[in-house]
Amino acid sequence: MKSLLSALLFLLVLSFQTTAQSSLAKYGNDFLSTGAGARALGMGSAHSSLTSDVTAGYWNVAGLSKVTEPQAIYMHSERFDGIVGYDYGAFAIPLQSKDAVFSVSFFRQGVDNIANTLNAWDADRNQPRENPEDYITRFSAADLALFFSFAKQSDERFSYGITAKIINQRLGPFAQAWGYSLDVGAQLKTEVVDLGFAIRDATTMQKMWTVDEDEFAGFQEVFDDSIPSGQNEYVLPSIKLGVSRNFTFNDFDLITAIDTDLLFENRQAYYINSGKMSIEPHVGAELTYKDVISFRTGITDFITDPEGGFSVSPTLGLGVQLLKFNLDYGFASFAGTSSNLGYTHRISLQYRFLKN
Repeated sequence: MKSLLSALLFLLVLSFQTTAQSSLAKYGNDFLSTGAGARALGMGSAHSSLTSDVTAGYWNVAGLSKVTEPQAIYMHSERFDGIVGYDYGAFAIPLQSKDAVFSVSFFRQGVDNIANTLNAWDADRNQPRENPEDYITRFSAADLALFFSFAKQSDERFSYGITAKIINQRLGPFAQAWGYSLDVGAQLKTEVVDLGFAIRDATTMQKMWTVDEDEFAGFQEVFDDSIPSGQNEYVLPSIKLGVSRNFTFNDFDLITAIDTDLLFENRQAYYINSGKMSIEPHVGAELTYKDVISFRTGITDFITDPEGGFSVSPTLGLGVQLLKFNLDYGFASFAGTSSNLGYTHRISLQYRFLKN
């Protein structure tokens, strides 16, 4: 624990020094907001206090401490009517010698097959070249993230963990950014409810952009503008608070959960705001029959639109557990302001390497 605190202190000091030379990136890591696993989407993303499997590397790293056998998961999601693809994969393995759990998580969000028409324009004649299709190339705009997580159970009630994050944001061959930060989390079980607490980008996410000027050949002539230059950005920490409670009756188990995300970027757009702090609630529930089939629902995206007024986005989900597999489906953004951007479908498959 002392070594963990020392590492956090060192990175905090380093981040403060770098932040002084950077600009604030609002929504800088919003590509990760899709999350991990279809179960959480179906529950409105209210997951920080109840997560206890391989997906905890994202929701609240402390939940990894509940993993007792190796687990792996893959998820695919599409947003904005399939324009944006999102893929997530992770595995977790208990460390018997350390009485702890280690996991690696991978995220990719991208828009592929984008047309690059820079070379198809003849700047000298101020018109398209002959056979412009021969000069058009294709590229992808993709955001990647890699998480390395470690969690430990302190006692029967309390657990904690830490995640090291590396991100790479790439705009085809034109520009890319590298970033790093740490997440920390804790979970506490009480006689009444379970509590979750997580700080994302606790050390402040640092992002360093570079631009390949050679790839912008012709940009100034076509757009009469200067070539973009790389710069450093930072993403402020955010806090996730959660509470959940389990109920058991006959063959059914019911989980109810509430999460609240606190962001400090002065977004002032649509969400509930208090000064520079934005408040994003999430509410969810899951009903499971005989540990086999689960039905989920939730509410997210509490939005105040100056034109449309107040609205929320309901979510739905379904899960089936078959032997070593968990198959989950989540569906969101079918009502409220968010529905204007298209439906969100998410499917995830989890495998548990159970001992014989």
